[in-house]
Amino acid sequence: MRVFSDVYCDWEGLPPDYRVYVDEELFTERTFIWTGCYLEEMLQIQAPPGEYTIRYELVQPCLAQLRIQNQRVDFGPGTIQDGYLRIHHEST
Repeated sequence: MRVFSDVYCDWEGLPPDYRVYVDEELFTERTFIWTGCYLEEMLQIQAPPGEYTIRYELVQPCLAQLRIQNQRVDFGPGTIQDGYLRIHHEST
């Protein structure tokens, strides 16, 4: 399964770090060094059918605000809605 999200970050001072979790598993930690643009974050997820939460968190201390938009499944049997990834059986 491949999931994309558009990540926006407004920040001051040192570039902020953020983490992405799927349920309680840390998937990645990145530093947002750009201004005036957004990143297209891609997650490759291999998991059994079920419902999973995708959560983005800023690593403190930082002077930043993170905004996630346009979360979407690009490849694989699933949907994403309201921050929940639903992985379906291949046959549905």
